[in-house]
Amino acid sequence: MPRTPSPRAPRKRKTAKPPARRSPPKKTAGRGWKHYLLRVLLVAALVGGVVLAGYLLLLDRQVRAQFEGRQWALPAHVYARPLEVFAGMKLSADDLVAELDLLGYHADPDAVGLGRAGAYRLGGGRVELVSRAFTFWDGEEAGHAVRVRFDGGRVAALEALTGQAPALLRLDPLRIGGIYPTRAEDRSLLRLDDAPKGLTDALIAVEDSRFHEHHGIDPIGILRAVWHNLLAGRVVQGGSTLTQQLVKNLFLSDERSLQRKFNEASMAALLELHYGKEQILETYLNEVYLGQDGSRAIHGFGLGAEFYFGRPLNELRSEHLALLVGLVKGPSYYNPRRNPERAQARRDVVLAVMEREGLITSTEAVRARTAPLGLAEPRQAGGNRYPAFLDLVRRQLQRDYHEADLTSEGLRIFTTLDPRAQREAETRLGKRIGYLQERHGPKGVLEGAVVVVRPDNGEVQALVGGRDARFDGLNRALDAVRPIGSLIKPVVYLRALEEPARYSLATLLDDGPFSLRQAGVAEAWQPQNYDHEFHGKPLLIDALAHSYNPASARLGLALGLGEVHGAIRRLGVEREPPLVPAMLLGAYNLSPFEVAQLYQPIAAGGFRAPLRAIREVMNTDRQPLARYSLRIEQTFDSQVIGLLGVAMREVVRSGTARYLNRMLDNDAAVAGKTGTTDDLRDSWFAGFDASRLVVVWMGVDDNSRANLTGASGAMLVWGDVMRALGVDPLPDAPPPGTVVAEVDRDSGLLADAGCPDTVRLPFIAGSEPRGMASCAAVLGVPSAPTVAPVAQPREPSAPEPRQQKEASPWESPLEWLLNPN
Repeated sequence: MPRTPSPRAPRKRKTAKPPARRSPPKKTAGRGWKHYLLRVLLVAALVGGVVLAGYLLLLDRQVRAQFEGRQWALPAHVYARPLEVFAGMKLSADDLVAELDLLGYHADPDAVGLGRAGAYRLGGGRVELVSRAFTFWDGEEAGHAVRVRFDGGRVAALEALTGQAPALLRLDPLRIGGIYPTRAEDRSLLRLDDAPKGLTDALIAVEDSRFHEHHGIDPIGILRAVWHNLLAGRVVQGGSTLTQQLVKNLFLSDERSLQRKFNEASMAALLELHYGKEQILETYLNEVYLGQDGSRAIHGFGLGAEFYFGRPLNELRSEHLALLVGLVKGPSYYNPRRNPERAQARRDVVLAVMEREGLITSTEAVRARTAPLGLAEPRQAGGNRYPAFLDLVRRQLQRDYHEADLTSEGLRIFTTLDPRAQREAETRLGKRIGYLQERHGPKGVLEGAVVVVRPDNGEVQALVGGRDARFDGLNRALDAVRPIGSLIKPVVYLRALEEPARYSLATLLDDGPFSLRQAGVAEAWQPQNYDHEFHGKPLLIDALAHSYNPASARLGLALGLGEVHGAIRRLGVEREPPLVPAMLLGAYNLSPFEVAQLYQPIAAGGFRAPLRAIREVMNTDRQPLARYSLRIEQTFDSQVIGLLGVAMREVVRSGTARYLNRMLDNDAAVAGKTGTTDDLRDSWFAGFDASRLVVVWMGVDDNSRANLTGASGAMLVWGDVMRALGVDPLPDAPPPGTVVAEVDRDSGLLADAGCPDTVRLPFIAGSEPRGMASCAAVLGVPSAPTVAPVAQPREPSAPEPRQQKEASPWESPLEWLLNPN
């Protein structure tokens, strides 16, 4: 049966769908991210630019603040006394040449003929020289070309080689050291106008040939350096400009990093933006590092010239300037004292550049290449030639200046040091100690100290702090405070002679045994002589000459300990002595420097002058600051001091120091006193002539036995020093105004030719003996005493020979006959 179709459901009308939105193609999405990234980069660049600009502004502020206010920490420079040469002064040609050599003058006849400063020539009993100009505290001293003639160890005349001869030739002073800041940098400031043109031209030619064209950074120079380094396969050339090198030295560390290199380039450009080439070059000349002297860093070409060649920069020749310029590349690597071949090769490279650039002629280049390095003798490491003396200078300066001023303000300090006296004191002490160490064999190391003073004004001419004078350690001249032994006795006798009604040189003293009980002390004090003998009743002058202990102790006790203490204070020593009887025989501890102060008024006729090492101080602008004026005060009567001087001359003539007559090859017209302490621990001698006071101490640092008396140790050093410097004899005339009489040594009474043992002595008027000695009575009344004229003392003459007492065996050591010099 046919199927019946089912009815169809009605067909729904299809409604139109909105067109589907097409997603953007991938290409359009990529463009959006790039725009976003670009915006991020622009913002980052803007922020980076702001940060960079801010950073550069900080660098700019740092550069300007530090460069404009640039003040180097300039150490104080210390100078010796200037040698002043005039007709009639005691000075030999050899002494003058030694001083010139020390100052760095060079023997160059051609330079003298051309009038070049710092040169001399010797011959025919004369010295011709061209002195250097120098600014002293009292003005500018011009350079002079002069001929100095000599006759018999004295200057006969000063004659001009050009112009007019000066009445007094004052040489530039020797620089003996400095007082350095903590960083121990040293430099001698140099103005660009004062720098030799050959130096600046060579520096620019070698280190930065485009210095005047670039603006702190030299791209062409950098590319050239890269090219040369690639060809060589190693670093043979740098691309840093002088400005970059200066920035590194002034503002940056030695760290190797991209940041430091960026800072260097940026600061160099900023520096050139604000400052001129001349200012930058002048700063470079003073800042460049040129080497090391112990702990002291050598900065600047001014100091480099002094350090390597011992001369000012303006006296250097082309080979010297080339070496200094060559050192800029590597002061340690090209150190001419350690690596002379390497340094010479570097010098010759610089000379080749100078010849190529037309800075020197071919003839000069050949001469300079064949010349030696010409280095000066190396000085004491650290720049201080005489550390003990510099120690004294520093201590005296600290009374008036802060430490920061001494190490940063560039002070110029003019001292009293005499280089010749210092050299001889160092040499003689060192030689004699070496001999005595071997001869006497103390268990410890034998040490010593020397102080040389000009008595009339208290100026310290030399000071040695130990056997190794270059050792900057214990300064025994100032800090070895030891018992002074018999050096105290002249003070006791001086105080006695101030009472002419009680004491004179002819007063009989008691040198017999005695015993003194003291409160709180179990054992009695019984002073003994070194030879363990007693010597009856000697004259006061003989008791001092032979250093008799019982006689001196009795005299001091009769005067009173307080009176002796007062005399010590009047002589200028502030350290308090122990007010006990043993003080009268030297139980009083002083340093050699304090002993020199104790003896200075004695050597100066009763006029006290505080010992000083400084004359003047100037600032960096060469303006005088503090004047260390001379302070002199008369604290003892000149006649009393004169009597003591007669007694101290007797110490040398017949007493414990009589061997000096043999050492000094004459009658030894000098005065002095030996000193020995218990168990031979300390050996002392203090003595003077008409122009010098010298104090010597010897001993062992740990206070063990030195096995030396004053006469077998310190006195020998004293004689060596005085013989080397030359004795200026004391006048042989009695003190002006005193009364002179012949005295019998046994009785202390007036004597005549009938007495076998007499001495002619001066007396303060009214204190001369009134009675006659028994030996003279048979011949009648002796001749009346005569009065010494108050006038200029006559030239010293040899004394009349007379019979001398037998010397104590302990003061006649065999060592006297064995002179190592």
